[in-house]
Amino acid sequence: MSTEIRPFRVEIPQADLDDLQDRLTRTRWAEELPADPDEKKEQTGPVPPGWEYGVPAAYVKRLVERWRTGYDWRAWEAKINAYPQFTTEIDGQTVHFLHVRSAEPDATPLILTHGWPNSIVEYLDLIGPLTDPRSHGGDPADAFHVVIPSIPGFGFSGHTRERGWNRHRIARAWAELMRRLGYERYGAHGNDAGSLISPEVGRVDPDHVIGVHVNQLFSFPSGDPAEFAGLSAEDMEKLAFLQSFNAEMSAYAQLQATKPQNLAHALADSPAGQLAWIGQLLGEAVDPDVVLTNATIYWLTNTSASSARLYYEDQHSEHPGEPTTVPTGLAAFAYDFTPLRRFAERDHSNIVSWNEFERGSHWAAHDAPDLLIGDLRQFFRGLRAA
Repeated sequence: MSTEIRPFRVEIPQADLDDLQDRLTRTRWAEELPADPDEKKEQTGPVPPGWEYGVPAAYVKRLVERWRTGYDWRAWEAKINAYPQFTTEIDGQTVHFLHVRSAEPDATPLILTHGWPNSIVEYLDLIGPLTDPRSHGGDPADAFHVVIPSIPGFGFSGHTRERGWNRHRIARAWAELMRRLGYERYGAHGNDAGSLISPEVGRVDPDHVIGVHVNQLFSFPSGDPAEFAGLSAEDMEKLAFLQSFNAEMSAYAQLQATKPQNLAHALADSPAGQLAWIGQLLGEAVDPDVVLTNATIYWLTNTSASSARLYYEDQHSEHPGEPTTVPTGLAAFAYDFTPLRRFAERDHSNIVSWNEFERGSHWAAHDAPDLLIGDLRQFFRGLRAA
């Protein structure tokens, strides 16, 4: 196996973009029920008004029209290519990543892992403040060298070519990537799927990982009634939100964890379908052009099937029963589910930072970047010299 690190640039053939335009022009729209005139307009749970049956046609039509007539992929391609990118082969899989070193000599290496249905685009706007805090109102001592990989099966890492690419195998690949880049001590951050992968990086490489920072800790009740004893009203509200999300918004996860190939045939043939499928989670919280850029990446790389397989692989893998021990920090945002600390501490024995914010969503890198950057700086500030 080659360990070579090769420079990479995103260079999409114009023919692929022309084909996308042609398909968008010929979209056949799904029918839907008319809006209920008596429908309550206030959002009381995780489902936005008008989204009760799923992604509404109006949302998809509006974004497809922009995709077709106003969106500029070449501008986003140039934005991505403004940063050094590379590919390397790890464990038989191509891994694409951005690697941006800070000018600050004592910067801390940090690997950031995106979620589904996001991509490396999740962290593009964080690169400047993280690598160059001096120019962004921060302390130069808080600088990071950033590594932003595309999860195997996602985007420019391309399709996974064999079974078993679950969070644990990805974590081992990330540890090898950081070793290959020459980093002896580094931190890890993740959101969504990245919040599952990043703690495992700490588990598999504890001698080199100084800390793990995440936006979610996926620690849930086991079903033992004793676990619920003494829960506060606030804790019960958090549980109710989680239960509501699982009941009303988790169909995508169930499908991708059981039969990911079923829907993949449709997504590989319809860009509007691909857009709607990722739009169910990115939705209105994320800038439309960010949604379209993610949809374009999934479409052009044809990675709807391989990205969905992450859910299947994780569902069908064995997970260690013992808690992680690397110093862990949580940044929980207002319009996301917040774990109960008693369950989080059961699974992560060394939680050293826990902050809950009054704004921001599941995609805080997009809608609350200042809070996320501040929390990353604060968390790793206390670990650099440890």
